[in-house]
Amino acid sequence: MAADHADDKPVRVTNKVFTLANMFSVSRIVVSVPLIWIYQYYGGITWIFTALIFYGIISDYLDGWAARKHDEISELGKVIDPIADKIMAGILFIFAVYLGKIPLWFLVVSLSRDALILAGSIYLRVSRGKVAMSVMSGKVFVNALAMYWIAAMYFPENVSVVQFFLTGTTVLMVYSFGDYLYRFVRILRGASYN
Repeated sequence: MAADHADDKPVRVTNKVFTLANMFSVSRIVVSVPLIWIYQYYGGITWIFTALIFYGIISDYLDGWAARKHDEISELGKVIDPIADKIMAGILFIFAVYLGKIPLWFLVVSLSRDALILAGSIYLRVSRGKVAMSVMSGKVFVNALAMYWIAAMYFPENVSVVQFFLTGTTVLMVYSFGDYLYRFVRILRGASYN
């Protein structure tokens, strides 16, 4: 009996390195690096800080769009896209915790989730020769994470809105981790994956 597929459907994955999608992912890492310096140097939230945050969010959509539009979903892209997300989110959330705008427990739980997913990805790469693509609930979680960060940094005085996003993002974090774990177990049991 043929093994089932852990993703919705199989997709063609290439070994291309220099793709438009990968360039968008790399650019997200590049714009993440100066954000803290810009915030500190210019005394808080400015138009350039906001523009870089906006670009970071938009580039996450653009890399997925480019990969699908040009049929360039790549092994490198499956790795670099979530790494770009984690670098940007890590920098911004560590800084937000430092400023006292986001609770430390949220950062610890989020980083622990990411570390466990990374460990599973490394295991699949070593044992099966390829990394699994991100699951849709993981992408939804990343978007919720961005909304929570924006609420906490830009509207800290609106406590009910910040609390709403904290609660919703925490629920999505747990749900998406369960989704990753479920797929990981299916792959271990022989399901194919993208």
